Amino acid sequence: MKLIRFEQDGKIKPGIITADDRWLDVSAFGEDYNEAFFTHDGLSRLGEWLKTASCPEVSKSNRLDSCIARPSKIVCIGLNYAKHAAETGAVVPKEPVVFFKSTTALCGPNDNVIIPRNSVKTDWEVELAVVIGKKASYVDAADVWDYIAGYCTHNDYSEREFQMERGGQWVKGKSNDTFAPLGPFLATKDEVADPHNLNLWLKVNGEKLQDSSTSDFIFNIPQVIEHLTQFMTLLPGDVISTGTPAGVGLGFKPPRYLKPGDVVELGIEGLGSQKQTAVAYQ
Repeated sequence: MKLIRFEQDGKIKPGIITADDRWLDVSAFGEDYNEAFFTHDGLSRLGEWLKTASCPEVSKSNRLDSCIARPSKIVCIGLNYAKHAAETGAVVPKEPVVFFKSTTALCGPNDNVIIPRNSVKTDWEVELAVVIGKKASYVDAADVWDYIAGYCTHNDYSEREFQMERGGQWVKGKSNDTFAPLGPFLATKDEVADPHNLNLWLKVNGEKLQDSSTSDFIFNIPQVIEHLTQFMTLLPGDVISTGTPAGVGLGFKPPRYLKPGDVVELGIEGLGSQKQTAVAYQ
């Protein structure tokens, strides 16, 4: 299945994208795509319900919201592509670099990205996001696939001065409003044959700046989730963002950062595309 959340009449509603690319409203199922939904085997129950349900079609002119409701946490992996580590001058890590992103940064895949107040170094980062399907603690790598609900596209926007020059932890440069567009849809894991062999790309004003594959991961998905669950419990609906490839603004010489009016487009093979316009904070 491909799960969407869309805005209609001022309300966020759950939906799906059909095999023939239609949007259907599944509000009658009675649940949002949140922690409770995933905890109680919502994907299987929704699939069964759809076999007999009659769902209204939705116009694609409706705004898309984040493809899942706000999770308990967004956990990100830094420097997880060798070429990206090299472009930033960082040493290839010996174990996954872990940081958090505030869940208030979550937004729709085509919403404007707001350049924060006093920001001059807002950067882009296309990333594959993994959504957890059931409670995970001390999970062995071999068992990780049982804990995954699906995958989606994430742009891990970053304010590099806030992140790297203001002391403290990276979370300060990762958590501004609109810094976590997620979607357009959540693809359940059966929709993705090999998450370790997906092309991902990003353009700024039509110029392709990121173009890579998840085959370039330093730490693959089982390694990442095994590592994370040694230190924290992952709850159903939690988002794991797996890192970005080379081509971020920080890596250029001189660095390149977003300005108001810039248009960012990005996508991942089989997981759809996003488009954001940069606007100044007001």
